[in-house]
Formats: sequence, C-alpha cells, structure tokens
Amino acid sequence: MQTAGHMNPDWLPLKTTPWTLGLALLLMFLLVENTALPRRIDYWLLDSLLLASPATASPDIAIVAIDDLSLAQQGRWPWPRRTHATLIKKLHQAGAKTIVFDILFTEPSSGDSALKRAMQAHGKVILPLHLSPSSPRSLLSEQLPSSELINAAMGLGHAHVELDQDGIARGLYLFNGMGQQLWPSLALAASSRSPRKPDTPELPSYVNVRDDYRIVPLTGGAGTLPTYSYHNVLNGPPAPDVFNGKTVFVGATAAGLGDTLPTAFSGLSQPMSGVEFHANTLSASQQGLLISPAPKWISLALAAITLLALAIFLPRLRSARTLIACMATGALIFSLCAVLLAVFRVWLPVAHALMISLLAFPIASGLRLTTASQFLNRQLDELIRSPRVALPEPAKRPPRQLLEHFQELFQPKGWLLMEGNDVLTARHLGTSDAPGNLEPGLWQHEGNHSWVKLYRGSTPYTLGLTLPNDLSRDAIQRYLRRLTLSRAAFTTKKLRPSDNISAHIERVKLATERLNHVQEFIRRSFERMPDGIIVTDELGIIRFANGHIEQWFGEPMPSLGGLPLTRLLEGHDPRETPPWHETVSETLTLLQSRTVDLKIQDKDFLIHFAPFALPDSEQYGIVANISDISELREQQRQHREAIDFISHDVRSPLVSQLALIEQLKRDPTHIGKSQLAQLGRLARRSYHLAEEFVQLARAEQLTETRFYECEFLAIVENARDSVSEQALEKRISLQLQGTEDLWLRGNAELLERAVINLLTNAVQYSTAGSAVNLQVFRAGHQACLTIADEGAGIDPEELPYLFDRYRRQRSSELAGNHGTGLGLSFVKTVIEKHRGEIYVISSPGEGSSFTLKLPIADPMA
Repeated sequence: MQTAGHMNPDWLPLKTTPWTLGLALLLMFLLVENTALPRRIDYWLLDSLLLASPATASPDIAIVAIDDLSLAQQGRWPWPRRTHATLIKKLHQAGAKTIVFDILFTEPSSGDSALKRAMQAHGKVILPLHLSPSSPRSLLSEQLPSSELINAAMGLGHAHVELDQDGIARGLYLFNGMGQQLWPSLALAASSRSPRKPDTPELPSYVNVRDDYRIVPLTGGAGTLPTYSYHNVLNGPPAPDVFNGKTVFVGATAAGLGDTLPTAFSGLSQPMSGVEFHANTLSASQQGLLISPAPKWISLALAAITLLALAIFLPRLRSARTLIACMATGALIFSLCAVLLAVFRVWLPVAHALMISLLAFPIASGLRLTTASQFLNRQLDELIRSPRVALPEPAKRPPRQLLEHFQELFQPKGWLLMEGNDVLTARHLGTSDAPGNLEPGLWQHEGNHSWVKLYRGSTPYTLGLTLPNDLSRDAIQRYLRRLTLSRAAFTTKKLRPSDNISAHIERVKLATERLNHVQEFIRRSFERMPDGIIVTDELGIIRFANGHIEQWFGEPMPSLGGLPLTRLLEGHDPRETPPWHETVSETLTLLQSRTVDLKIQDKDFLIHFAPFALPDSEQYGIVANISDISELREQQRQHREAIDFISHDVRSPLVSQLALIEQLKRDPTHIGKSQLAQLGRLARRSYHLAEEFVQLARAEQLTETRFYECEFLAIVENARDSVSEQALEKRISLQLQGTEDLWLRGNAELLERAVINLLTNAVQYSTAGSAVNLQVFRAGHQACLTIADEGAGIDPEELPYLFDRYRRQRSSELAGNHGTGLGLSFVKTVIEKHRGEIYVISSPGEGSSFTLKLPIADPMA
C-alpha cells in the first residue's frame, strides 16, 4: 500500500531539465522565426527609442522647398533651368556654403548653359543621380545629370532612401551604385565624400551594389528643419541672415511632386519629402549620430546565449522566482539594446532574445505543470486504487447484509426480509405482520416489532425485526431511529467534466475527501480511545497526543507538540530509579518495549513504551500508551480490604459461636437462656455482616438495564415502615413530610435498602425519645430526600471518610455500637449508580442531616 507519506521512488516527479526546456524554447524560436513578428518587434523597439529622444537639428542646414505656393506662382513643373540658375545666384549672394539639389537633371535643356555658369560661379553645388532602367525593357543603370552639368557640379550623390519591410523609411545606404563605382549619398556628397570602388572587384556593370547602411535619427516629423519657399527665396532679396554659411537643400515638398517617405514620426498620414530626409541625414552625420546596425550574427548569438542561460537556470529556480528571472532577463536585454543605441550608436535587434525570455516563463511553467500533472495523476490513480479506511454508509449496503449485521448485533427473536412482495428470508414473522403504511427509511415500532422500508435503486425492500422484550428494547429502537438506511429511490447521474482541467479538479477533490476522511477517522479513533496516546520522533519529541493526555497531564494541546517526552513525565512524576530519560532512551536505542507505573495527581497509570519505525527513515520513534488503572488499583485495594474484613469481622463471630457450641457440648445439661441469647446474637451478627456484604456487591453490579419506573415517595414510606419497630423500641418518632409523587427510573429495591440504612443509622445513633425527620421534595429536575436526626453528630475529621467502606466512626465504637463499615458505602454506591448525589451536614452534639438527590424520569423519553 502506498500512502501520501510514503512515496514510491519510481514515481518521483521528473524535473524540468535544461534539455527539455531548451528544446522547447528552440522549437518555439524556430516557429516564431518563420513569421514577421520578430522584425515587427525590432522595428517597434527602434522607433520607440528614437521617438523617445529625437535628434537635435544642426543649425547649419536649411531647406528651400518647391511647395504648393511656388508651383502656383512659378507655373507648371518642370521649370526652366534658368530659374534654378537664378536661385543659385540668390543663394550665392546670401552666402550659402553648399547647395544640394534633390532635383534630377538627366535630360539636356536649353537652359543648361545658364545653370552651368551659376553652378561654376558658386563652386559648391551637388547634383543627384538616380539608379533606374532607362526604359521598361532596359537593365538597371545610372541616370546621371547632363554632361555639361556634371562638369560644373562639385559632386554627385545618389538620392535613394531605403524603405524597410513595413514600408517605413528609417535609413539609407551611404554608398550605392552599379558594379563599377559606388556613389555617396547626397548628404555624404555635401560633406565632400567622393565615389569609391566596391569591395568586391570585377562585378558586372548592371549589378546594383549598396554599402554602409545607416539608420538616420530624425529630428522630428515633416517641417522640423528650417524650410523656406522656393518662390519667396527666388523673388525676394538675398537673405544672408538665413543662408549664410549653411548647406541648403533644394527639393520638392509639394503634394504629388517628388518622393514622399513614411517615417516613424509621421507614419503614412504625414510622410516626409525626400529632400528633408537627406537634410536630416546630413544633420545626423555632422553630429556623429548616424546609427550602424550590428551584424546579424550578434543578434543570433545573443538569442542563443539567452536560450542557453534560461534553459540551465530556470529549472533550478522555484516557480515563484521563474517569472522574476524571465522579467529580469528581458529587462537586461532591453537595457543592453538601449545603451548600445544611445552611447555607441549601434542598433542591435533583440527581438529574438526578448521573445525567448518572454516565452521561457509560460513554457517552463507549462512543462512543470505537465510534469506535476502526470505525477499527480499517477499518485491519484494509486491513491484511488489503494486500500483505504472506509465506513460504507448503511444506506448503500445490500438489505441481506444489513439483516446479517442486525442478527449479529441484536440477536432478534424473529425477522422478515422481502424484495417487493417476495419473501427472501423469514423467521417467526410473515407478510401479514408487515404494516402497510411504511415510509422509506423511517423505522416504525410496534411493541417489540420494528419495521423499515428500503430502496436500492428502484427496488423496494421491507425489513422487520422481533427484538428482545426486555429493558434493552427501548435502547435498540432509539438506536435504529438514528440509522439512515435509505436514500432517494432514484439518484441523479453525475455529469462527467467536459474538459481536462475539470476532470483533474474532480479527481483531486475526490482524493482530498478520501484523505480527509481517513485523517478524520484516525483522529476521532485516537481521541475516543480509552487510553492516552503519545507519539514521538526519533529524538523523543512529542509529535502527537490525544485528548486524554491533555486532560490527565493538564497541559494544553499546543504546548504538548515539540515537548520532550522525558520533560513531560519528569514534570508530573519525578523519579530517580529508573529515571525517565533512561527508560525513553533505552526504548529508542535498544528498540525494546518498556512498561512503567506512572502517578499523576493521585491517579494511577500504566505507561507502555513501544518503538516503531518512522516512515521514509531508518530511525525509530516511540508510541506511548498510557492506561488509567486507578479503578483497577481501587478494586485491588477493595479486594484486600474484603479479605481483611472476612478474616476478622466475619471470622470472629463464627469462632465465638464454635467455641460456645463446644462448651455446650461438654455440659449439655446446663444450657442457660443467656448462653442461647449470646449464640443468637453471634449468629445474627454473622448474618448481618454477610447480608451487607452481599448488598454492597449487588449495588456495585447495578446497571441501567435493571432500571424501571418507580415512585420515590412510596420507596421512602416503605423504608420508614421497615424501621418503625426499631424506632419504637427507643421511643423515636419518624416524621415524614411530603405528598408529591416523584417518578424515577431506577431500582426500587436497592433504593429502599439505601434509605433503610440511613434510617437505621439515624435511629441507632439518636438518643431515646428524640425524633427523626424525613422530608421528600422536588428541586428542579431532582427528587430529594433529607433525613435529619438529633443524635450525637459526627466529628469533622471523620466526615471526609464517612462513605468509605469498612470505615467505622471512632466515637461509635467507643460507645459500643459496632458496625461493619459497609452501610454508608452501600448507600453512596446506590445513589451514584442512579446518577444522583449524597451529602451530609453534621456537627458534634447537634445531630446529622443526610440529603439524597436523584434525577426525575424524563416524561419525553
């Protein structure tokens, strides 16, 4: 049998190992990797960090915008190149350091000469190039400005801006071109960066080569950088205070003209123009704020390290700390990402590592729950299959089995068991004896016949018993009324749980109920045991004690737990040979049982020490069984006193009688009346001693099964009449007061004998011509009798021992009244057997008053 306290080692729950957790995390990582979720998380993190701290705009950058006003005033696009030449002159007059055009001049025009002269006059004009097919059927090629303008420009720069997979512009390649030459971006060209060769030589001329991708931290949304209308600059006077020493970007911002780029600041609702994006690129480049993406292998390595670390450490942590560890790991990864971005201007995608740290908690918890569920299922299955302490309800027992149990328990004179109208078994009862109005589960009693109707399923059964027609019948019938032998005829079928969690909950609930049932059964069994029980551990420390221990030792239950057994025993019954610690230690070390006498508060006990093997241990504890033997010791004492009584009080008159008879045998002719009278007195004394001894024995064996209805006043009157002749000899009047009938459940014969003993003593110890008063009255639920005499009274030092057997009053012995010492002991025994009480009030020279109190019979019983 396997119990909750003893676990099968083959069924110990498997721990979540690094391999199981690591493989689960790796599988989940591979599944997520095939989705766009990691990229979206990285984009969101990057945008959130950049939005939280926008870049500062460079003061040396301005934008001349071809806006809606300019188009309205200057006419349809494209404008003559002489117009652009005029703008260059105006900016040159205003002191512009560098002019960057984000306007394509790929086709020759009649105004190229004027534009060329203006560019040459300024000397620092950057023109854009574009990579695209020259026709729908052509390959990708470089779309350069006209040759005349190329010669006049300080440099060329590509105008391409990259859109990420979510359609948002976050950066560009600093160099882009075909296989033979890489052109710098417009921002780098404005910083005097020249074209360079690709790192991979001998590439075909039609291959688009991009290098040095950088993320551009924007200063804000569209319009954040200083922007001036093309028309106003062209037609207004030169403005050195606005453009002097600055790099001026010229490009289209009007709707429908030029490229528009969604950014993290604007999204798709307010896109940024390409010229403003390039201006932001130059602003960030001048301040060293361009962000370099970390190599992809670093991101994968970080994810692998995170996976490995969590797989190793999480199984070692308690469940409550797993969430904290995962959150701390995620916070550490995010902090690393933020520090690299803010301090080192490096963007490290951490979505994979973050997702691993976030997924680790539910996966680890799920594995733990799965393992725990499997283990619990095994334990629950074993618990359900294992033998258990069960108290089957009588309502579930088969009727035949119930009848067998009743036959063994009550020994009925007859019985009848029917299934429907068919007789299954019968003795001295027939179908005609069964009442026709039986209610299911309710006993019906008719004299000494008891009947009940039962249902098992939908089948009715009728059970009848013929009980013994004696005093035990009423008790048996009261007991039967308390039994629940039948439930409803039809029971509702329990619904099976529809989901697995509910099924587990139901199984745990069932197992918990069974464990609680077993624990409650054991607890009540120990509490109701007639002996005291103490259980200790291997060091002799008390771990369990039942209620008797608390009552006998006077120690509250909370203080008993954890108390050394030797300290408890030494504190209530100290002894030197053998000392308690020696008895307890030898029980544990030698594994031998010990039985020792124990005395607590003037009561005698017997304590039996027995070693027992502790579960899941090679050590032994102690079970101490403490039996109250005070009654046994009292019986032994009474037995010795009885032997002394027989050997002295009974033997003495018999010896005297034998001696007198021998004397008469020697001289039978001289038998006188005095000798016969003496012989009669000795015989009566022997008979009286034997009678009192027999009466006391009968009183001690009295049980409530010999009780019956009796009237207390009549008992007292009969006792008075029995003593009246003795009282008349001493001219003592017996005065009875009381007229109310008081009914008791008891033994009238022994009660009358007890009252006679009290009256006899009152007459015997009263002076001649006095009175003895008897008063019968009711006090609450008790019938009371007070017997008061006018005798010599009782000494105070003798009152505590007045009702002890074989105890005689010294004053009575000196006065010549020789008693047996059994009369008052008999009275007290009879009263106590009737659940009553007796007490005496007496003072020397003032007489004595004895009062009896007996419970009145309950009229509802």
